[in-house]
Parts: sequence; C-alpha cells; structure tokens
Amino acid sequence: MKVHNVEMIGSFVREEQFPEDGLPEFALAGRSNVGKSSFINRMIGRKAMARISSKPGKTQQLNFYRIEEQLYFVDVPGYGYAKVSKTERAAWGKMIEKYFMGREQLRAVVLIVDIRHNPTNDDQMMYDFLKHYNIPVIVVATKADKIPKGKWDKHKKNVREVLEMEKEDPLFVFSSEKGLGFEQAWAEIEGRM
Repeated sequence: MKVHNVEMIGSFVREEQFPEDGLPEFALAGRSNVGKSSFINRMIGRKAMARISSKPGKTQQLNFYRIEEQLYFVDVPGYGYAKVSKTERAAWGKMIEKYFMGREQLRAVVLIVDIRHNPTNDDQMMYDFLKHYNIPVIVVATKADKIPKGKWDKHKKNVREVLEMEKEDPLFVFSSEKGLGFEQAWAEIEGRM
C-alpha cells in the first residue's frame, strides 16, 4: 500500500470513544520496547508519527491511526514492563482484553516480537490468548537487521517453537531500519481487509 494520508485520530480507553466509521482495524501488540512504534512509522512512511520513547511503558491507551481512509492501526500498551504498578498493568490488561474480544472491526492482531531473543512468557500468553479466542494473528519478528541473514531461519524456527505457533499463522522478519518485510506486512494486512 502506498501511504500518503495518515491521521492520528486519538488515544482512547473506552469503547464509546473509539472511531465509529467501521473501517477494518489491525491492533499492534508486543512487549514494551519491542519496536511497535518503529514498525508503525516504517509501515506508514513517517519518521515520528508514532512516538518512539526511551522510556518503556509510555503507551497507556489505545492509539488509533487512520491510514488512507481505509483502515486503522491500533497501538495497544506494551506488556511486560516492570516499572508500571500492578494496578495500572491490570487496568491496561482489562482495556486491551475488552478491545480484542469486543471489537467487530478488528481483523487481526500483529504480534511483534524481537527476532534476536526467544519470545517471552508474556509473548506466549498473548499468542495463546489470541488463539483461544480465535482472533487472527500475524507474527512479525522485528530487528532483523541486527542479526546476520544466515541466522534468520534458525531464529524464526525458535519463535515458532516457543510460541507453539499454528502452521497457518504467518511469521516474517522485519526491519524498521532497512524496510525489510514491509511489502510482506502490507500484503498480509491488505489480504485481511
């Protein structure tokens, strides 16, 4: 998709605040600091539309980005960040769960993991949750430019094994720096609209 038109619609916590135009939505999930903002910025061709923070745990609401008047990227709070209080984490968890389970416009969740490391327990729990509720999932392994190309297959295999991924679920490598995986990600998303 050629992206010319992107608008940050807003940051919301309650369903009544969400956009009501019925466009398909793609949620971006992953642990704090995994590269969700970088993924969004690369996909929409902007340097800083989604703010990249040096402090993990910055996203505390659902951030809606309308793209080409055709779809939304919905950035959800990152999980697994220790410096956020348990109460706050529980509130985020409830908000995200409610969105994932109740939003008709949600077409898939893009689960972002770091290819350099095995998925965390939180990544496993997120994948299991999505599968349990039959929510389509696309797994994107970011930061591929940080390891040699010859090791990608080994690392992808690790991701598949640790998450116990189902064969039909797509998994591909991505690099926000190099634009690697950009076309594959758009093809996967557009195929679900």
